[in-house]
Amino acid sequence: MTELTIAGDEFYLCPQKALYWKKNKTLLLADLHLGKVNHFRKAGIPVPSKANDRNIEVLIELLQSTKPERLICLGDLFHSHYNTEWEVFGEVVNHFRNISFELVLGNHDIMSERQYTRKNIAIHNELLIDNFIFTHHPLEEQNASKYNMAGHIHPGVYLRGKARQAITLPCFYFGKNLALLPAFGMFTGLARIQPKKEDRVFAIIEDKVIDVSIL
Repeated sequence: MTELTIAGDEFYLCPQKALYWKKNKTLLLADLHLGKVNHFRKAGIPVPSKANDRNIEVLIELLQSTKPERLICLGDLFHSHYNTEWEVFGEVVNHFRNISFELVLGNHDIMSERQYTRKNIAIHNELLIDNFIFTHHPLEEQNASKYNMAGHIHPGVYLRGKARQAITLPCFYFGKNLALLPAFGMFTGLARIQPKKEDRVFAIIEDKVIDVSIL
């Protein structure tokens, strides 16, 4: 994991596309889009069902390695209407009973409040903790006194090699008052960002987090 100080607090950037907030023992991630594979398959799109298992496996690995007291998802936990993948996620929540599971609601979180309540998942429209404001969509007007962490964008950084090779990789983006977390889930796509000179960008490739801010 790569350590980074953000708005005065120490965070670890995990190659599994999550942030670990050291002081508050909190795991932050965004855009899991659980159930998306089932949604695609129901629509006749031949997506491999094993992608469901991999999303859950990676999440469990993170919970076991970081041992957080809280997990906060910055929106789009579940992709669409209820399907059986929701029950699988509920088993994870039930297994890690010592962890508080919380969701900042995103545009894809359209299930009834009852579904979250019965799985012991606390929901928020936005969440204020210390010097940070956690949202799904980035705030249109940034508050200089609060650092905004958001999801939704699925940020990707475009890299070009010396031999004209080019690739777009998922990334963590840190601006002056805004951080964008990479999409945790598979089959979520990437939106190419345009970082400014003073921004920090960390690409994720395989099991590594690489600082590409100066490239």
